[in-house]
Amino acid sequence: MRERQRDTLVSRLSDYDSAVEIGVGNRPGLTRELADAGASVTATDIHERSVPDGVEFVRDDVTDPEIAVYADADVVYARNLPPELHRPTSAVARQVGADCLFTTLGGDPPLVPVSRDPLPSGTLYRVETRPQG
Repeated sequence: MRERQRDTLVSRLSDYDSAVEIGVGNRPGLTRELADAGASVTATDIHERSVPDGVEFVRDDVTDPEIAVYADADVVYARNLPPELHRPTSAVARQVGADCLFTTLGGDPPLVPVSRDPLPSGTLYRVETRPQG
């Protein structure tokens, strides 16, 4: 199921030219697949992490972000985003004019207004951050 979930996320995120993942942790498979699909991908985390070739890593804390890290992103996304990071993540995306997508650990409801997109296991939440019109 995990592979099917990742394939679905790659499919949804591959339409973006430039992506930033918040909190990549020790699972960089999605970033690698997005980079392999031709996207410019930056992975962030508050801890130093190893990422695949073709993915840039930046140590950053989304609660006190270095906004230049996100400035060229079309989408800011996160997997298993804890509730305390919903608002900071959507705020960063809004500030740079990027879309914001995230999943949660399952039992955590989103703390920002979202639309919901079903995944094979769970939900992809989309925070509309770009100006409408």
